[in-house]
Amino acid sequence: MAKKSNLKIVSIVGARPQFIKTALLSWEIRKYFQEIVVHTGQHYDLNMSDIFYKDLNLPKVDYNLGVGSGAHGEQTGQMLEKIEKVLLKEKPNMVLIYGDTNSTIAGSLAAAKLHIPVAHVEAGLRSYNRQMPEEINRVVSDHICDLNFCPTKNAAVILKKEGIKKNVFLVGDVMADLQLKLQKTNLKSKTLNELKIKPKTYLLATLHRAENTDDVVRLKNIFQAFHDISETIIFPIHPRTKKYLKIYKMEKWVSAMTNLKMIDPVSYTENIALLNSAKMVLTDSGGVQKEAYLAKVPCVTLRDETEWVETIKAGWNKLTGAEPKKILKFVKNFPEPKAHPSFLGDGYAYQKITQILRDYLK
Repeated sequence: MAKKSNLKIVSIVGARPQFIKTALLSWEIRKYFQEIVVHTGQHYDLNMSDIFYKDLNLPKVDYNLGVGSGAHGEQTGQMLEKIEKVLLKEKPNMVLIYGDTNSTIAGSLAAAKLHIPVAHVEAGLRSYNRQMPEEINRVVSDHICDLNFCPTKNAAVILKKEGIKKNVFLVGDVMADLQLKLQKTNLKSKTLNELKIKPKTYLLATLHRAENTDDVVRLKNIFQAFHDISETIIFPIHPRTKKYLKIYKMEKWVSAMTNLKMIDPVSYTENIALLNSAKMVLTDSGGVQKEAYLAKVPCVTLRDETEWVETIKAGWNKLTGAEPKKILKFVKNFPEPKAHPSFLGDGYAYQKITQILRDYLK
């Protein structure tokens, strides 16, 4: 094994998908570099943060900035201020950002303004919907970063079209790396046992995007569809969704749905076990769309567009927005996909990224 250098990398995370993305990469990086993990506190709920660290055996957090929720400008501004202080203190050789959250954009801006090289894991994704805060975070971060690690060929093509041609690397998807490893183990769901539900007799649903939760009409339409589906739906409820059900006084109505099994957020491995055994997935999450594809489970995406266009082209994912009739149509009659092309890499993106970082920082 190569000798560990004195070079330092600061990894910035703050939300569930980012914890998952670091699971293999963080340990690989530590073979060769000093790594400092900064958790912005964007997901401050115990079940959305701590549970993932224990479940995935992630390295301990060095800084928890405790920013919490808030309006986008307020949250991003607080993160930017606090991340800058950490970077000034630690003086890293590289900053690593993940995905498309406010933690991502705050990390890329803080590093760029201090002239510290910054690398983006999961670069080049586009929904082409500028109403999504995530889209702004992706676009700005990609154009700021010194290194862009793309999960798919399509992502690399998008960056080239936008004029980003230098230090763009097609490495594969780090979330796929972890899921592919887990699929080789015999995962069993504790939730199914507790709820006395048999595999392939239920749908798995997740909902958290602001475009759905913060819009009372869309939120009502989605839950109306859940009600009308009349099949068992296991629904780990996100804190944001729970908050807006209360704000819109929809709690009693949703709680009374006998087919909807609302549970607290689950760990990553439990989520994958539930997904593997589901008949179908309904989600507005980018990560869950990928997870469903890798598990070969049909997916209905409760959005008007997706950054994971490859899943649509392959026939495993259908866009319905928040239209009950469209949701019901695909739940009841999902066209059987003809093929399952591989587009997320070979399961070793984390090793490729680490090697590129080693070469770059020489």
